[in-house]
Amino acid sequence: MKRTFIAACVLLLSACSSEADKHYYQLPAQPVPVSAVSSPGLSSADSPKVLWVEPVSVSDFLSGTGLAYQTSDVQYVIATSNLWASPLDQQLQQTLVSNLSQLMPGWLVTGSLAGNNYDTLSVSVTGFHGRYDGKVIITGSWILQRGQQTLRRPFSLVLKQSQDGYAALVRTLAEGWQQEAVQIARQINQ
Repeated sequence: MKRTFIAACVLLLSACSSEADKHYYQLPAQPVPVSAVSSPGLSSADSPKVLWVEPVSVSDFLSGTGLAYQTSDVQYVIATSNLWASPLDQQLQQTLVSNLSQLMPGWLVTGSLAGNNYDTLSVSVTGFHGRYDGKVIITGSWILQRGQQTLRRPFSLVLKQSQDGYAALVRTLAEGWQQEAVQIARQINQ
């Protein structure tokens, strides 16, 4: 009896001292339907237009490693066991470059400064999180600098999360980010 009690205590103490399993998430690469945006094609003699996507700026509460979740109208929690596999700002820039590249075939879309004749896209993300009512929030604004012209557009998406859990949250965030890329591509191609 005494040995069983000691073994139970050892197991209980080891369970209390162990860290919770950590789960890492990356925004999935999703094919973008090119038909979502009409873009005039370039002939082989034309040089492509260049769009530099600057590093995406995110609000402070999104800049940590944990996924953000809004628990009430005024309260947020940052997950300690459900983490971004790489910094969120980098994932947002990389997926935006990838999505815009697919949506704008006549353009060279890059995350690196290229040459001296380019348009610049600056994006600021103020919301990229789940919410207590099963919705996913993506908010912010973007600025396109084209020569002396500047175009600024806010964005605000509220999507329904189809399933519970962090994996479904990340998939819905990626879907919303792709939807915003379509809107940006439409504005650039006008």
